[in-house]
Amino acid sequence: MPDQINLPFQSSDVLSDVKTIADILLSENLLNKQQYDDIKVKIASTGESEESIIEKLGVVPEEKFAAAKAKSLDIPFVSLSNSSFSPQALGLVPRAVAERFSLIPFSYDEKTKTLSVAMSNPVDLEAVEFVREKTGQTIKTFAASKSQVEQAIDQQYRQELVGEVGEALKETEVKSKIKTVDTQQIAQIIKEAPIAKIVSTILEYAVTSRASDIHIEPMEDRVRVRYRIDGILYDRLSLPKSVQEAVTSRIKILSEMKIDEHRTPQDGRFNFKIEDKEVDLRISVLPTVFGEKIVMRLLRKSGGVPTLEDLGLNGSTLRNLETAMLRPHGIIIVVGPTGSGKTTTLYSVLNKLNTTRVNISTLEDPVEYQMPGINQVQVNPAVGLTFAEGLRSFLRQDPNIILVGEIRDEETTELAIQAALTGHLVFSTLHTSSAAGALPRLLDLRAETFLLASTINAVLGQRIVRKICNHCKIDFAPPQPLIDEMKKVLGKYFPVVKSPIKFYKGKGCAECGNSGYMGRIGIYETLSVNEKIAALILQHSDSGTIEKQAILDGMITMKQDGYLKVLAGITTIEEVLRVAQE
Repeated sequence: MPDQINLPFQSSDVLSDVKTIADILLSENLLNKQQYDDIKVKIASTGESEESIIEKLGVVPEEKFAAAKAKSLDIPFVSLSNSSFSPQALGLVPRAVAERFSLIPFSYDEKTKTLSVAMSNPVDLEAVEFVREKTGQTIKTFAASKSQVEQAIDQQYRQELVGEVGEALKETEVKSKIKTVDTQQIAQIIKEAPIAKIVSTILEYAVTSRASDIHIEPMEDRVRVRYRIDGILYDRLSLPKSVQEAVTSRIKILSEMKIDEHRTPQDGRFNFKIEDKEVDLRISVLPTVFGEKIVMRLLRKSGGVPTLEDLGLNGSTLRNLETAMLRPHGIIIVVGPTGSGKTTTLYSVLNKLNTTRVNISTLEDPVEYQMPGINQVQVNPAVGLTFAEGLRSFLRQDPNIILVGEIRDEETTELAIQAALTGHLVFSTLHTSSAAGALPRLLDLRAETFLLASTINAVLGQRIVRKICNHCKIDFAPPQPLIDEMKKVLGKYFPVVKSPIKFYKGKGCAECGNSGYMGRIGIYETLSVNEKIAALILQHSDSGTIEKQAILDGMITMKQDGYLKVLAGITTIEEVLRVAQE
């Protein structure tokens, strides 16, 4: 049984070259020269440790301080907010031991019998020796911040996956000894408690953490589980390779897929309920080199459709969209990349227009939310029900308002224009980067310029940014170059204020999973098609020319809308630049 402890220490002959924590923080610009000198003076005059003086100073974030301390000790540092945890590793160390020594195991290498442990005090030899004796494994120590260790202990041991994975491992060992297993036997094994519990826990965590997608990804030596929360993927769980097949089969059975088909992609769906929250899950299975990758999209049934104001539309952007919506016919297009919330915006628009006096029909792929009083049709190319074919049928159904999920080809473009010309209000989406880019794109799809100029009411461009967490929101004074850049972009929209400009950010807390963000909001631009814009369409102008004219006509761009939301303390400048930087 391996029994070494890999705790690196410097030998006495190189101690003179060792950098102190203050040296490291100064080199990383986390301390300025004045603060650094003050620390050195205090060490000499009071005899206090460098560590306690820096902690009392309170100018260095806890995680950065822990990383610098680890660097000075030459011990690897791990940020637990971005780490995935192996239930197998957690199963080797009881919660009581983890709490007593302020440590948490996060990874286990079965081949080398090595347990990776994050510690708030990585030089606690007594703790390392205790864990080594208790587990009989080689211990690899990592430094981590104290609050992250405490938070991880609370979150990870609460998931109750530890025992289930252990049980599942035993079962898969038994199963692997059987040479031939028929489908019924496999079905029986994966219905049994541990595997069902693992899948259930993965889904529960997704619902409680507000995830929109779950990625179950097979790798060479493990199965990684990642959650998309507020548009960003977080690595949260690491399962042993041996439970991969059973977990995949369990999800396939729930989704009514073929469990014996491993070579072709499959799609399915099922509902999942936890307490009063019910979610509709769309499942996609894709064969990869190391097995089948599963992506589950979560669509919440409760909560209803948000209003346009809830989504972040306001001021002239909202006013221009509402004006275009109130016209009895024409085309309104929402543009943006995949995952920018176009469908949600269209649902909010339809919800506002939905009365007993109008007939609304939608053609979607897939139908994401079921809305009462609206005729929703799912596209099914296998039986010939394409966007174009469905749109052709809609025109015989006496509709007032038509939603076409996406304009993808010339035929759909032509039919959408014909529908608008014959007195219908048509909504659709398009994949372009800006509102102005939609018009040349439609011309690429062989739309007649004179018809396009007379049918398009407005184009709404959008992106989604994360909102600052209200539980840990703090203000700070931004550097002058940032204020100058903001003034340049906003121009006349920059607010006139006497007091110093303040920006906001989230410090990171338990509520937001230490990310500093909670929830999302849209940033928008509405391009209204007036006579000047229509003239530019007739001239086949490029998107840059159309955008310049729209700005002259008073359009607030997405970046400007984002900057206004930064000044209002809703989001951060980093978020706006992440999604809206040209």
